[in-house]
Amino acid sequence: MNEVNSKQFTHLKIHTQYSICEGALKISDLAEYCKTNKIRAAGLCDSNNLCGALDFSESLSKYKTQPIIGTQINIDYKGHIGKIPIFAKDPEGYKNLIKLSSKSFLDIKENEEPHCKFDDIEKNYKGLILLTGSFDGLIGKLFFKNLTDEILSFLKKISKIFNDNYYVEIQRHNDDGEKLFEKFILNVSNKLGFPIIATQEVFYLDKDMHEAHDAYLCIGEKTYVNVKDRRKYSEEHYLKNSEEMFKLFQDLPDAIENNINFPFRVSYRPKNSSPILPNIQTNKTKNVDDLLYQESIKGLNDKLHKYVFPYADQDNKIKRIRQNSGQDNKKEIDKFYNERLNHEIGIISKMKYSSYFLIVSDYIKWAKKNDIPVGPGRGSGAGSLVAWALSITDIDPIKFDLIFERFLNPDRISMPDFDIDFCEEKRDRVFEYLKQKYGKGVAHIITFGKLKARMAFRDIGRVLGLPYGYVDTLCKMIPFDPSRPLSLEKAIAQEPRIRNEEQKDPRVKKLVEISKKLEGLNRNMATHAAGVVIPEENLAEFVPLYKDSGSNSLLPSTQFDMYASEKAGLVKFDLLGLKTLTIINKAISLLKEKKINLDVSKIKLDDPKIFELLSSGHTVGLFQLESSGMRDALVNMKPNKFEDIIALVALYRPGPMANISIYNQCKHGEKEPDYLHPKIKKILEPTYGVIIYQEQVMQIAQMLSGFSAGEADILRRAMGKKKRAELEKQKERFVNGAVKNGITKDTAIFIFRKIEPFAEYGFNKSHATAYAMIAYQTAYLKTYYPNEFIAASMSNELSNTDKLSEFFEELKRMKIKVQRPCINECSAEFIPSGNILYYALGAIKNVGFEAISQVVQERKKNGKFNNISDFINRVNPKNINKLQMEGLVKSGSFDSIFNNRKILFENIPNIIQNSKTIFENKVQNQSSLFSDESQKVSYLIKEKNSSNWSNEEILSKEFESLGFYISGHPLNTYKDILEQYKVKTFKDFEEDKNVNEAFIVGSIMSTKEKKTSKGTPFAIIKFSDLSKVFELFLFSEILETNRKKLIEGKSFLLTVIKDKENQENRFRRINVRKIVSLEEITKTNYNNVHIEIKTTKSLDKLYQTIKERGNSKIKIFINIANKKYLFELKNKRKFDYETLKSLNKEDYIKKITV
Repeated sequence: MNEVNSKQFTHLKIHTQYSICEGALKISDLAEYCKTNKIRAAGLCDSNNLCGALDFSESLSKYKTQPIIGTQINIDYKGHIGKIPIFAKDPEGYKNLIKLSSKSFLDIKENEEPHCKFDDIEKNYKGLILLTGSFDGLIGKLFFKNLTDEILSFLKKISKIFNDNYYVEIQRHNDDGEKLFEKFILNVSNKLGFPIIATQEVFYLDKDMHEAHDAYLCIGEKTYVNVKDRRKYSEEHYLKNSEEMFKLFQDLPDAIENNINFPFRVSYRPKNSSPILPNIQTNKTKNVDDLLYQESIKGLNDKLHKYVFPYADQDNKIKRIRQNSGQDNKKEIDKFYNERLNHEIGIISKMKYSSYFLIVSDYIKWAKKNDIPVGPGRGSGAGSLVAWALSITDIDPIKFDLIFERFLNPDRISMPDFDIDFCEEKRDRVFEYLKQKYGKGVAHIITFGKLKARMAFRDIGRVLGLPYGYVDTLCKMIPFDPSRPLSLEKAIAQEPRIRNEEQKDPRVKKLVEISKKLEGLNRNMATHAAGVVIPEENLAEFVPLYKDSGSNSLLPSTQFDMYASEKAGLVKFDLLGLKTLTIINKAISLLKEKKINLDVSKIKLDDPKIFELLSSGHTVGLFQLESSGMRDALVNMKPNKFEDIIALVALYRPGPMANISIYNQCKHGEKEPDYLHPKIKKILEPTYGVIIYQEQVMQIAQMLSGFSAGEADILRRAMGKKKRAELEKQKERFVNGAVKNGITKDTAIFIFRKIEPFAEYGFNKSHATAYAMIAYQTAYLKTYYPNEFIAASMSNELSNTDKLSEFFEELKRMKIKVQRPCINECSAEFIPSGNILYYALGAIKNVGFEAISQVVQERKKNGKFNNISDFINRVNPKNINKLQMEGLVKSGSFDSIFNNRKILFENIPNIIQNSKTIFENKVQNQSSLFSDESQKVSYLIKEKNSSNWSNEEILSKEFESLGFYISGHPLNTYKDILEQYKVKTFKDFEEDKNVNEAFIVGSIMSTKEKKTSKGTPFAIIKFSDLSKVFELFLFSEILETNRKKLIEGKSFLLTVIKDKENQENRFRRINVRKIVSLEEITKTNYNNVHIEIKTTKSLDKLYQTIKERGNSKIKIFINIANKKYLFELKNKRKFDYETLKSLNKEDYIKKITV
């Protein structure tokens, strides 16, 4: 045990990272400090929450430091709101503290700051100790408002309520106003005989954190460090040692004595708890295990008659069951399924998880009954027959050889975890149902936005007063890769541009210094939208709750994050939003409008047309199967059964991806499968000898070594975790079991070594099967109803221009015509009609879905718009602000009623103003200003014969509004250059196996800059040419040289070369050797020009075009009477792209080479 000094000063007022934008002390750092300095006790006192209570308690007690749990709660006293510190001294006090903290968020009006009424304290005071707070708390606020009577009144009431469980707090940080307040509060304490206590408001660990903490305060208060009238603290708010504190308060021995003795008054701390599930027992069914059994038997019987018995002759797995039984009847199938069901129910009941299964089943059944799409399953839960029987999943685990113990293992105690996918648009209805059913016993889980590298830079740059554009440029230099996040220190070490700026500009040096200190601290509270907890009692008394008063969330959130909630015994239910389910639902709705009723859960899994689509690699929009690498894998695999899709979903990840080629070769008979041993051939036969799934590893252990399913799951985990001691133990068990089954020791060791690496990255077959099912459903829709499927997919990506451009290219390939944006023809969403897809007005940038929906509704109700004035007269001005009108004009949405985009664009302010005037006049029942038809559009015309935008401008504006080109392509402007350089389309270059190097061109759609694992920068550039949209990688050297040129909408000539490796790969990597702006090419003079003309008669005409002197050497070829003549002009001439373009239009020109 640590030896501690009983005369230590106790820091009761520690603000951890959970005091949002105030506390800059991480609990992990505090725990280390306590361990190193043998701290006896420490008190948590975060402002407005108890988010860190459990973490604080467990982390400090681990090092023998007594945790004291408190919080500063805002109290409303006679209309004045301010902070009061309150601590829990016993279990009842902790419960009351939770209740008060929850009330401060739940019992307030919209947009009010969190607070409790004074009455709440009066009703929930037991087990609590109250301090009067610092100079910026409630009493301090009253003092600085000269409300002395209210202070005395408050203190007398507190004295009466809390008896001897309160202290008058004295602090000495040398903050402005603090000494004056101390003098007053000590005087009151002496007069009324109230006990005093010394405290220190601790915001950070070390003194050198002061400047960074000051910036942190500014982030929270959305102000700047150079603003004078804001909250500021002295540099004394660090964690001082006992000697410093005793010296500081040596004139107030009572205050020190009370501080030293405070921990002895506290006898409770919150601890981790085992899982707590709600009690769902009813009067009819007193035992939840009985209820689970009844529901499961009933559900299984229904599933067997719907999905098993009718297809018994077609399903290979069912055939095997019947063959093994030696009887050909339904009873044997029924018996097989029921034995598995009873086995699972036995484990579930023994582990006391019946309630969990029943709760999940209940809300899924309710969702399905109420037309809310639910996914077929997710994760290892799809391996449970009980889950299938209860309609939790749509996957028959027996049909697909899925193992229950992979999900729930009695030998490995852990909570079952059903992650359920719901349609994104309808998921909130499930939350409403849960709230209705469980009342105050259900909540979301809180999450915390953190100051990660980029966010720290952006926020701190702002509060330091750096220009926004400059900070934005610096932020974009920091690599952003959520899958591999870098600390700020590592990011800067890898980015020389930031280091250069740091050396040049002292402001950047300061920005980097402060950002490093604040990185990782909490910035804001948010809600983990997918997770809910449902404990067995009133939640607000069990864990502290939070709710953003400005949000419209149906449920409150726990103040504990996901990890703390789990440790507190809360069982999490994940209700995830999967957009693919929304897409499928939308597609089915579109089909219903055409009187086509489709149930995707009943489609056949052996449709050759679907496998034909998958084998073609044209899988844009298909769930899990649309990446270029996945497309290539599909082309090579040529799937012809559903199990192939399951295998590919499992294999297409780093590690096992290398086995795709082996799988394909064995599938196509190009290679002999290696089954390792005859006894496990049946296990590996479906995957051609390749171990793909974790379930296969478990089955091998069962078959060869006699492992139980639970033991096999332990082996799988040991292999995955790579814990050497446990692995050796499992290896010995595996080998000994195999030897008992007649296998030699050497063979057993050989097989173990073979399966070990596969187990490390083997995939969960249950999850792969469920997601393969969704992939197959999307493939079905695309095969048979392509326009409806793509319309639904695009409507679900209205703001994602990258995806929209990809779908647009797919529509061109499929020869589905796209109706360009039109105010009179299109709707807010994408609408399919025959072989035409009407573009969504809601997909135009800045237009806004809700606003344009109102406009479309007006058109449908009262007819098409005749002209611009008709549009202005009929549309509510709240639906057509400046940005929305600009988007509509630039996209060409008004072309059908006014075909000069330039005039319309320049008059948008007039249109907005007139719209408002008309609307106001209508409200006041006045006549329209435009009753005279001749005046309706006259106000739009500023100049006679006003020209429209040029074709280049039209395309540029179109790109700005849509994110891609729909009515033309800017590369058409450069056709002469394309011909001169013999440019290939990307599609031709990619598909021509005989061409390894070529010129291509492309207009930039988007750029993403990243870093390799070694820190080398590279960019993924999405280009568009006349054939397709494609992506290319630009690596460090070329990227560094051209970074500033890589602007969206700009066009480039690229020299590209195919990778020499992977010759057979249809999607071989293409490297960029050189990139040149087409705009630059048009501005440069050609050094050497060869012009071939038809006759000498054309020389005068040619001379007129190239007579201007310049830097180009000109040679002229003429063919006269079958003789070729070559002339070189004595003087160099001006010959640029415009000259080239002009001459190429002339009939007398045969050929020009530059």
